Amino acid sequence: MDQLTCKNLKLGYENITLTEDLSFSVEKGDYLCIVGENGAGKSTLMRTILRLQKPLAGTIEYNDDLTASKIGYLPQQTVVQKDFPASVFEVVLSGCQNSLGLKLFYSKAAKKRAMDNMARLGISDLAKWCYRDLSGGQQQRVLLARALCATEKMLLLDEPVAGLDPLVTNEMYELIKRLNDEGITVIMISHDIAASVKYAKHILHIGNEFFSGTVEDYKKSAAGSSYLEGGEAK
Repeated sequence: MDQLTCKNLKLGYENITLTEDLSFSVEKGDYLCIVGENGAGKSTLMRTILRLQKPLAGTIEYNDDLTASKIGYLPQQTVVQKDFPASVFEVVLSGCQNSLGLKLFYSKAAKKRAMDNMARLGISDLAKWCYRDLSGGQQQRVLLARALCATEKMLLLDEPVAGLDPLVTNEMYELIKRLNDEGITVIMISHDIAASVKYAKHILHIGNEFFSGTVEDYKKSAAGSSYLEGGEAK
């Protein structure tokens, strides 16, 4: 079953077009890596899927009871966000905001969901810690737990291992794979082409060249061959 279908998307800002005629679909339980040149519109595509901005043209269809508000999102962190003065539990719990509705306070169910997702990612012991005092890897686990509070269907991850050391990077990749194995659809922007072809089931390449298909077919494509020879997306 396709959870997400994008048809003839044109992405950009006002008079600036980043990419156009972009069509692809994402099946339930898929693991899709989005790769391509810087400035090709990868992050813009994610924001468009989340309804944070409108496409210049084209359509996005959601299925399987999926809506933009039911997608968990882990964006790239800014310096200000890394210094956020809140407890780990507060940050994770904020992922339940969409379930608040008109209520002013989080329900017991929302608080339990936050604690369950912290346990799921092995950070329960950090609940009372200040977020800004954590290591980069710990912060990413906290933000991933926050994203999980919004969904059990689909995660959008924008370069989730950026700035992490190799050991923590591998741990994060394995963690994301485990969540995908549990049935959560993963769409991830990555500049790590080696990890993309190792973990993903499908590749979406946008930029100077376009490709949408399986990892095996990507390896044989013109776009895939040039990127794999370099070892990392440029």
